[in-house]
Amino acid sequence: MINKDLLEILRCPACVREKDGLLKIYEETWLVCQDCGRKYPIVEDIPVMLIEEGDKWVKVAEKDLPVPPPMK
Repeated sequence: MINKDLLEILRCPACVREKDGLLKIYEETWLVCQDCGRKYPIVEDIPVMLIEEGDKWVKVAEKDLPVPPPMK
């Protein structure tokens, strides 16, 4: 589970320079950018905040995200 203090400082790496890049937690296993819709998996309580990872899931609806996220 992501610590609330950590969630307050994490931002979408693709959006943070031009927008807020605020993230919300989905199903305790995904961070979803409220600006661009990229989705970052949380694997073993560690957010995978790589733009390339977010790009993989940007077109997937939240309800269709695999829970838990796939391991590499």
